[in-house]
Amino acid sequence: METLIHSPFAEVAVLLVMAAVIGLFGILLRQPLIVSFIAVGLIAGPSALDVVQFDAQIDLLSELGIAVLLFLVGIKLDVKLIRSLGQVALLTGLGQVLFTSVFGYLIGLALGLGHISSLYIAVALTFSSTIIIVKLLSDKREIDSLHGQIALGFLIVQDLVVVLAMIVLSAIGIGAVSEDGGHGGGSVLLILISGVAMVALVVLFVRYIATPLTERLSRAPELLVIFAIAMAAMFAAIGEVVGLGKEVGGLLAGVALASTPYRETIAARLAPLRDFLLLFFFIALGSALDLSLLGANVVGALVFSLFVLIGNPLIVLVIMGAMGYRRRTGFMAGLTVAQISEFSLIFVAMGVSLGHVRQDALGLVTMIGLVTIAASTYMITYSHYLYAFFEPLLGIFERRGTPREPSEAGTHRDDGIPVIVFGLGRFGTAIGMRLQKRGIKVLGVDFNPLAIRRWRDLGLETEFGDATDPEFVAELPLPQADWIVSTVPVHPTGLSHEDTRSTLIQLVRTSGFRGRIAVASHHSIDTEELFASGADLVLEPFQDAADRAVDLICGAEEEERTEIPRIETEDSQSA
Repeated sequence: METLIHSPFAEVAVLLVMAAVIGLFGILLRQPLIVSFIAVGLIAGPSALDVVQFDAQIDLLSELGIAVLLFLVGIKLDVKLIRSLGQVALLTGLGQVLFTSVFGYLIGLALGLGHISSLYIAVALTFSSTIIIVKLLSDKREIDSLHGQIALGFLIVQDLVVVLAMIVLSAIGIGAVSEDGGHGGGSVLLILISGVAMVALVVLFVRYIATPLTERLSRAPELLVIFAIAMAAMFAAIGEVVGLGKEVGGLLAGVALASTPYRETIAARLAPLRDFLLLFFFIALGSALDLSLLGANVVGALVFSLFVLIGNPLIVLVIMGAMGYRRRTGFMAGLTVAQISEFSLIFVAMGVSLGHVRQDALGLVTMIGLVTIAASTYMITYSHYLYAFFEPLLGIFERRGTPREPSEAGTHRDDGIPVIVFGLGRFGTAIGMRLQKRGIKVLGVDFNPLAIRRWRDLGLETEFGDATDPEFVAELPLPQADWIVSTVPVHPTGLSHEDTRSTLIQLVRTSGFRGRIAVASHHSIDTEELFASGADLVLEPFQDAADRAVDLICGAEEEERTEIPRIETEDSQSA
């Protein structure tokens, strides 16, 4: 294979073909695409076909994909929501890092590892892959949910703590920051000053430049997209240079444009580019895993993997439960830290190069990475099924009254509401406003705090919660309602095969609802399945809108004949 690939272009072409073929097999086997793409990297890496020869080009595309991904997360961040989630993000992030470091170190000693090796491995276990988690949550449309926003918050806190920890370890001689790690040297004070300076730059940009500049650029949409990519790459590069990392830099670039009226346009145009570039991130990750290092570390790897897969979500559950969040929110957020990161391998490899730990420590962490990344991908993908399975055991992690979450919705429960709408996007909001205009009370349900706030501003009643949460659905005023309307989208990504609409139909029926159910579908092939699941009415927004448009067009002449005389009569009377 090496003799056939003599240029970066040929290598990228081969990798794209492999990704398409293996990705197709993954979909047929109902596997998450991330696992398929990491498998591409493993097969193309030195442990198998050894296709990847031009590492610099692959890494460049990978890093650009990271910048664009975090940029798109930042551009949708709500500043008010960030303020409200700051405390839980800080406490959960620091708590998880402290818990993993201490107990990881003790487990290492119990397994017979030396003090230095145990310390390196314990620190490596505190890294969680922000990139993988954000990608999974974005594909499941859960990055805007409460648990998604909390997870993003404590992952950022975790990343910052990791950067500072690596610098401190470097300063005291335990380790040194490698150039490949993406976290350059420098003092803690310098990084803090740089971080404050970047935030100040973003504030000034938002205040004085963002809106007028994007308004001018929007006259040429292609230039607006190029500008957005340039912002993401520039801030990511600055973040890497000053020691904050590409992730934080890309995130701040998105926040800088989050207040502009063109953010949705930018996000929509950059989404396909993000998915294409992130393919190379997962390929680079897979190709960096040297399977030849896996040897006599099976027992230790399984012990550490179980610790990461169980212990990390557990400590998040405990902290969030103590702070007053519901067990479901804590469980969903906790699943996001059930893996180690690509930087874990970089950190331990740094220790090997400095002579602080032996090569078998890198093999141990490599196996932990394989197990936890693969397992946590499935855990996040099928999180709703996992929660339904473990729900009876999670009562101890929820305080009575869950004081944190009702405040997000800020609503008043009215038991005399005839229509309950699940999913407060554009379609759901349009339905709610028209029902309200006709004098019909409507209750909106969503797990996106921003959507909840938007409905409240429109004067509509809301409840904050998840349509697939049996406990929450059972608490709604279902017996008095006449209609349940679901506009919750289905995720056509191949990641999650759960149909939220069918789940909701089952939950409301078992909770005592005897009225009629309407669900939205964008694909006609789903209609029969939804009727079979118990839906009384299937709404097809595009088809229904087309039918209404044809009715208006065909009746236009008649409407003109009836309305024009009325207008003329009114004019004559006013005259």
